[in-house]
Amino acid sequence: MKKTLVLFAHPFLEYAENSQMFLNFYERNQHFTFRDLYEEYPEFHIAAFRERKRIHEYDRFIFHFPIIWFGMPPLLRLWVDEVIDTNWLKEYEDNPFENKDVYFLITTRSKEKSFGRNGKHHYTVEELISGILVTLKIFKANIRNIYVVYESENLTKKEIVQHKKKFTEILSQ
Repeated sequence: MKKTLVLFAHPFLEYAENSQMFLNFYERNQHFTFRDLYEEYPEFHIAAFRERKRIHEYDRFIFHFPIIWFGMPPLLRLWVDEVIDTNWLKEYEDNPFENKDVYFLITTRSKEKSFGRNGKHHYTVEELISGILVTLKIFKANIRNIYVVYESENLTKKEIVQHKKKFTEILSQ
């Protein structure tokens, strides 16, 4: 089983009951290291050197976050800006993302039909998070899946269980 780092960022988790229910998914798997960036860095002072050192230890990454104002949560954006090092692109540097699998678990309160050219938001979820996608592709990561949970705060417990099961299946492929 691949050693997996889960980078979770939700600035309003205390108000998002259904989002909280997704988190026990990680607790049951000993190969997952769950990191809540808002819990770890409430003052937005990221220990970039420590983070860079830490991510080298993992074989796979999961970025789990809600769409906030049509993009990533601000602390996750800051983490990407401060931690990902352009020196990793140099020929003899150890790039921690190169050939590593990356997954996304993204929640949104909006309906699926709200996204895309004909939706009220006019952009797809992938377009809204394109900054991190381009960054990871430049660093030669293997983006395996972008799993979006639409209307996440309106789901029943049964629907949440179904989403967790489907995401588990995606990770095991």
